[in-house]
Amino acid sequence: MRVIGLDVGDKTIGVAVSDALMLTAQGIETIRRTVWENDLRRLKELFDEYDVDKIVVGLPRNMNGTEGERCDIVRDFAKRLQDVVDNEIIFWDERLSTVAAEKYLVAADVSRAKRRKVIDKMAAVFILQGYLDSSPRF
Repeated sequence: MRVIGLDVGDKTIGVAVSDALMLTAQGIETIRRTVWENDLRRLKELFDEYDVDKIVVGLPRNMNGTEGERCDIVRDFAKRLQDVVDNEIIFWDERLSTVAAEKYLVAADVSRAKRRKVIDKMAAVFILQGYLDSSPRF
């Protein structure tokens, strides 16, 4: 059983997956969004490839904890996804996940051009790792 993490944006979906023991998260892909059917097809391929049990979706709350328009968009995405998959969907507070990913990549001396290509995937790693770290294993 594995868990997959998603950082849902307007143009991309960052994707990370847990290891089989659900201890660590690894970034696997940034999906360039086109139309819902293509996005869904690629996500379902990844769910099958990694034998995913749960889906953790980053919920972009405001800094004061309230939910704004971005949360509504992400919840709508998750609802549409839930209509076509049987996996459990869990929302995870993703405040500052992109900021943390950016700082991590800067500290690793990744060039600006390369950061743009992997930032969403790394944000998904931070979202999923936060979930894994907070979840009981047994």
